[in-house]
Amino acid sequence: MIHELPPLSLYVHLPWCTRKCPYCDFNSHAADGMDESAYIAALLEDAHNDLPLVWGRGIHSIFIGGGTPSLFSPEAIDRLLSGLRALLPVFPSCEITLEANPGSADAAHFRGYRDAGVNRLSIGIQSFDDEQLRALGRIHDRQAALAAVDAARQAGFDNLNLDVMFALPGQSLAGALADLDQAMALQPEHLSHYQLTLEPNTLFHKYPPEPPDDDRVIDMQERCLERLDAAGYQHYEVSAHARSDSLRCRHNLNYWRFGDYLGLGAGAHGKITLPAEQGILRRIRLRHPQRYLNARGAERISEERALTAPDRVFEFMLNALRLNEGFEPALFEQRTGLPLHSIQPLLDRARTRELLETEDGHIRPTELGRRFLNDLQAEFLEPELHVTAPGQVVPDTRFD
Repeated sequence: MIHELPPLSLYVHLPWCTRKCPYCDFNSHAADGMDESAYIAALLEDAHNDLPLVWGRGIHSIFIGGGTPSLFSPEAIDRLLSGLRALLPVFPSCEITLEANPGSADAAHFRGYRDAGVNRLSIGIQSFDDEQLRALGRIHDRQAALAAVDAARQAGFDNLNLDVMFALPGQSLAGALADLDQAMALQPEHLSHYQLTLEPNTLFHKYPPEPPDDDRVIDMQERCLERLDAAGYQHYEVSAHARSDSLRCRHNLNYWRFGDYLGLGAGAHGKITLPAEQGILRRIRLRHPQRYLNARGAERISEERALTAPDRVFEFMLNALRLNEGFEPALFEQRTGLPLHSIQPLLDRARTRELLETEDGHIRPTELGRRFLNDLQAEFLEPELHVTAPGQVVPDTRFD
């Protein structure tokens, strides 16, 4: 049974970029004809329409993602955050993150975002190598990346994340380490360090560049993790590293712990727990920004469904197993409304494969499980469960 509500976050999607990067599979579109005023109005209308789902609940974190949110003016971000505060109780300690790209904002923009209430900035660096940046289709160069970090500090941001990729086309181990060393030299509070992957529906997938071979990629990953650890960055999630527990990304932690979030904007996803109905609602907005802007009210919702018991199991595990510390059994029961024994055969099978372990009261991936995370998560895909009574789930014994 669901007895208590999880923390509530807010994700706001601003879907425009200067141009689409060839590796990007996010919902982003060229910024030609972007009408920021109309879009801010639509976002606030969405928030107003979702109020009945979250009456009285406070907002723990806000994440403004994209796209390239730093294409929006500080005045637009101020209107957005002021409007959200007028509609929803935003806790004074709320973490408010805005994504920015070098070359799309300057020091004045960063000061304006800070004045509007943004207290965490996430800058998409990806690489400090000009040749790699050109290959990735980025609009900035090394100097612009360094200048963006400097401008953020001058604007007063003391909670800064940098995105840096490795396994870039033709990249050597020395090149990957040089990018990471440069990122750490800037002393960000948080680093997102992740492997370039060739995702479907991207230009790189259609015309793939030559990636480093698997052995080199593993070597890059292991050596980079060693350097991050030596520099004092805690590796708490697959690609996330923080200088301390207090500097972990609270918004993403809420995702990984299967918390609730409203999703506003074109293509945004939301997940809301409804304890009276013992339900969990998944809601998705229209993906294309112009269709989203042309629609009104409920027309902007492209999909709405209640999560079944198997949905809840898989979505919880898909997120929670990304955390190196894993999860406490009580969290699974609180967030899904299902008893842990309902998935005991699945847990046992993952343990037998040495992908999962229990330590210090947490169910967590083993080192092997972290390396083969997709295999571990797949253990919980569409488990055979059936509900015998509200809040009571019994495992089907047909697992093989």
